[in-house]
Amino acid sequence: MSDTTLLYLVKRVELAVRSRLDDLLRPGGLTTTQYTALTVLQRHPASLTSAQLARNSFVTAQAMADIVSALLGRELIERHRDPADRRRLVLALTPGGEALLDRFQGPVEALEALMLSDLTAAQAADLRSSLLSCRAALERPVGNAPE
Repeated sequence: MSDTTLLYLVKRVELAVRSRLDDLLRPGGLTTTQYTALTVLQRHPASLTSAQLARNSFVTAQAMADIVSALLGRELIERHRDPADRRRLVLALTPGGEALLDRFQGPVEALEALMLSDLTAAQAADLRSSLLSCRAALERPVGNAPE
């Protein structure tokens, strides 16, 4: 039995994915964090503030400010008033942002397929389920473990 912790292995997978994504996205002039922000906006159309986008993209609000500036400058996203609450400014993808995500959809799916290529379909499904369970356990408040 290996003495390598699962925490260490998960981090190694994350770093390997990040490295591959960086290489894949570089020709489009995107960083992995910019790509992540665009995909989050795609899943939450016109409903996220910059602070919410930061939380969903795994970066600080300060880092997101730089990401938003870069994406606004490239006209990949836009900022507008929330129709439901005119005091809030929300972010949304532009058609250019959607087109850039479309351009990378196939290559990113191919990267995921490569990552899973040594697993059977059942093992890949089990991995997804297990990772979702791990995330849920870590998102529970401390002291609220299941019985």
